[in-house]
Amino acid sequence: MKHTIALFGEAEKGRFQKPHIIKDLVQLVEALGHPPLESEGLFFAIQALLYKREIVYFRVLEEGFSSPDYFQGMKHLEDKERFPEIRALCLPGVGDESILRASEKIRQIYSAFLITNQKDMYDYLTS
Repeated sequence: MKHTIALFGEAEKGRFQKPHIIKDLVQLVEALGHPPLESEGLFFAIQALLYKREIVYFRVLEEGFSSPDYFQGMKHLEDKERFPEIRALCLPGVGDESILRASEKIRQIYSAFLITNQKDMYDYLTS
């Protein structure tokens, strides 16, 4: 069984609000380039690829703040026929309640879990 992670993050290049299907590290660099400073999306992508997971990467303008990018990406993910194997949704840098609330629908569709970082989870739980 293939395990795919849907991941939202910043990147040096690649189209916004479009799913980038990534299967290996070479493809990741060719499609998305290097990570901007203080961005975590591509670092999570590298970790997932090293664990032999496929990535559906959505490039956002600013991690945690570019709501239209997140909402459009999640709209793509509503099509379970197109993305049948999503096992996790990774939202590094996101503490915005509206984005996290929108992610609940996607996680329910796929029975997927949320991957985030410690800081963002703490901010969400204490807000």
